Amino acid sequence: MSPRLVAVLVRPKEDGNVGAVARSARNFGIAHLAIVAPRASLGPEARRRSMAGAPLLKSATVCADLDAATHDADLVVGTTDLSTGRSASYLRRSVSPERLGEMLRTLEGTVALVFGPEDNGLGREELARCDLLVHIPARRESPTLNLSHAAAILFYAIHRARGPFDGESTPAPESIELNGREKELFLERLEELMRLTGYKAHKRRGLALLFRRVLGRSTPTESEYRMMLGLMRATRAKLAGRRGVK
Repeated sequence: MSPRLVAVLVRPKEDGNVGAVARSARNFGIAHLAIVAPRASLGPEARRRSMAGAPLLKSATVCADLDAATHDADLVVGTTDLSTGRSASYLRRSVSPERLGEMLRTLEGTVALVFGPEDNGLGREELARCDLLVHIPARRESPTLNLSHAAAILFYAIHRARGPFDGESTPAPESIELNGREKELFLERLEELMRLTGYKAHKRRGLALLFRRVLGRSTPTESEYRMMLGLMRATRAKLAGRRGVK
């Protein structure tokens, strides 16, 4: 269960950006592309940058205004580079891309994702037409993203929120099964190496704890532990051979 997503580009001025949006739209399952009053013709640069998104670019609907582009949408989501957070100004109150993804995961219908032009963004009347706004957090000194970059971030956030519910998605990184036995064996071998190398006795406990914390943060897989243990075995054998230790 997931909504049909339509990307709506309002008055884009760079045809290359339109092509790049088409490409990321295809990557993340956007069903259709609508372009409102484009200020650039969709020429060779748009086609070159669209890559696998060429079918979306070719089938894109060109509309005179935002109402025409969103007339059959059940939910209209606008993007804004400014957010008023919890203030009393409702015009630009927005949610994050991650929150939007969570919201859309259990919805059905048609959702229009509306992006403003590269230079000025969506106007007040266009923002007022939107049912919901989304804001991509960025540095305050430079909050405005390139059109194609903003679209890719938003598309990805929505797609990622679907997780295992989306049978058409490429697999996410597989989960890591924690292996306490391998971890403790690694720490035992570390203690042995510290002894063989003559590492100062009063520092061994602290170094062992340091490694325990590092391993806790990195959560190695079983195969990674085995590779590290293999290195330790080889090192131990070399040190033991030099010292005549059995």
